Amino acid sequence: MTLFTLKLEQEQVLAMVRDFCKKEIAPVAQKLEHADEYPHDIVEKMKELGFFGLTIPEEYGGYGVDFVTYALVIEEITRHWMSIAGILNSHLIMAFIVEKYGTEEQKRHFLPRFATGEFRGGLALSEADAGTDVQNLSTRADLEGDHYVVNGSKMWITNARYGNTFILAVKTDTQTEPRYKGISLLIIQKGEPGFLVQKDIDKLGYKGVKTCELTFENFKVPANQLLGGVEGKGFKQVLGGLELGRVNVAARGLGLARAAFEDSIKYAQERKTFGVPICEHQAIQLKLGEMGTKLEAARLLTLSAATKLASGERCDLEAGMAKLFATEVAYELSGEAMRIHGGYGYTKEFNIERYYRDSPLLLIGEGTNEMQRIIISKGLVKKYKI
Repeated sequence: MTLFTLKLEQEQVLAMVRDFCKKEIAPVAQKLEHADEYPHDIVEKMKELGFFGLTIPEEYGGYGVDFVTYALVIEEITRHWMSIAGILNSHLIMAFIVEKYGTEEQKRHFLPRFATGEFRGGLALSEADAGTDVQNLSTRADLEGDHYVVNGSKMWITNARYGNTFILAVKTDTQTEPRYKGISLLIIQKGEPGFLVQKDIDKLGYKGVKTCELTFENFKVPANQLLGGVEGKGFKQVLGGLELGRVNVAARGLGLARAAFEDSIKYAQERKTFGVPICEHQAIQLKLGEMGTKLEAARLLTLSAATKLASGERCDLEAGMAKLFATEVAYELSGEAMRIHGGYGYTKEFNIERYYRDSPLLLIGEGTNEMQRIIISKGLVKKYKI
């Protein structure tokens, strides 16, 4: 942290979050995760403490914390249970997109309710045939009078079961070329007929937070809930939101990597073989040295991207690098933690198996790491153009 000196108010926020994680998340995370049970009590306490307004400006009722603090908060929460970070992240990305692209009327109506958690949810972007290829989405919204009528379906939607407000990506023009120019975003809410939450998707990891399929059958959305008030801007708006999305996934990778490292270096000093702690065996020393170095590098990349985002500069290159590196480190370190813990790491008595199951999600969420490499390459060629 020597390159990122925190102010007093940042330290106070992080101290509050650390205390919350130790008291409210750590004692129940393993039980809730194995039961795949939604953490209702934790979410209610997060609402009381204002977590759902962390990055929302004070003028709209939030805390207005900077993105470096936000990244560190997500790291701390993920270190204790990544699913809680998922519940918070999807919501705050939605709020960020509304703040950045919404009309003043939309911001005044939604942001204060986002901040309290009264309106809470996330993004409804992906479809069965449109994940990374966003422009291939088929959900349609046709303007009829003062409403859009929506038909289609979405897949892998975080917070779908217990959230009530979402940003929905739709095609408002199916004829225009290139296809991404026909995409618009709608702010939608449960309550009207035609908005159906289908099955919960059973996942390898990332338990507790519910990920669902949504279907829309002649679902009516008021026309004034078209984000920004102009059709055809949705693709740009999604990309703008994903800069924050990639910083938060990088921070999740950092938190998971930190959990794997901290558990491992503690265990390596407690566990003895051949009469000495295993941290004195060269094979384990090599692992710990590599793990600690990559963890620190992931932290610096993540905070560097968060700093650039906080300054208002475009940071898709830096956010992509941070997301790529930190999530790969989380995946690698969770596997190394399994090796260091041996048979104990493979049991459900320790948290290692949870880290091991959670980490692959980070490689594919918010854009696959294969796609990140392509985006980074294009960004570097542009940056160093001859």
